[in-house]
Amino acid sequence: MADTSVKIDDTTRDRLKALADEAGLSMKDYLAQVAEEKEHEKLLDTATAAFRRVIEPGILDQFDADFGGLPSIDHQISQAA
Repeated sequence: MADTSVKIDDTTRDRLKALADEAGLSMKDYLAQVAEEKEHEKLLDTATAAFRRVIEPGILDQFDADFGGLPSIDHQISQAA
């Protein structure tokens, strides 16, 4: 896979570099890890939304009361036909 460049401001670059260094990764490997984690979060959000659609009424309210609820969803999901 070919490498490419992305233009970002110096402050963002420095923040990402510090995070990569802290993780013991190159910037390239750190950004790949972040992209993978964000994809995983999106899949979990989609699963959470599906769970909320199919759970019996009342059970979700009790779950929220006992455990503080499921995370909110920040992106659109599509529903299978």
